[in-house]
Amino acid sequence: MARPTVNFDTVRQIGLALPGVEDSTAYGNLALKAHGKLLACVPIHRSAEPDSLVVKVDFGDRAALLAEAPDIYYVTEHYVGYPSVLVRLSRVSPDVLRDVLAMAYKFVTRKAASRSSAQKHRKPGPRN
Repeated sequence: MARPTVNFDTVRQIGLALPGVEDSTAYGNLALKAHGKLLACVPIHRSAEPDSLVVKVDFGDRAALLAEAPDIYYVTEHYVGYPSVLVRLSRVSPDVLRDVLAMAYKFVTRKAASRSSAQKHRKPGPRN
């Protein structure tokens, strides 16, 4: 049985089902953003393999993904310092892609929620 072809249209279909996710661009390429924060995009750095996707994840989740499925997930030197992982779309199934996008969504929205919470709880400074 042939694996369904996964491309950015598949990424869009899965990602846009998440609350607050919208089509966007990042560095001139197709992207998805959750509440204005980058969730996933087509990589522009030449170190990325063709037909890849950059997905925002925390460093711990990235390490787990790389250890679990190095045939699907990878990182190049350019991306090592960023909380993200590269996904080979030709090797990922729609179900696995759904899981990694959900992981990215939690990471991106958790970061935004914690910043918002910190701002709400900050004591106001003196006004000039």
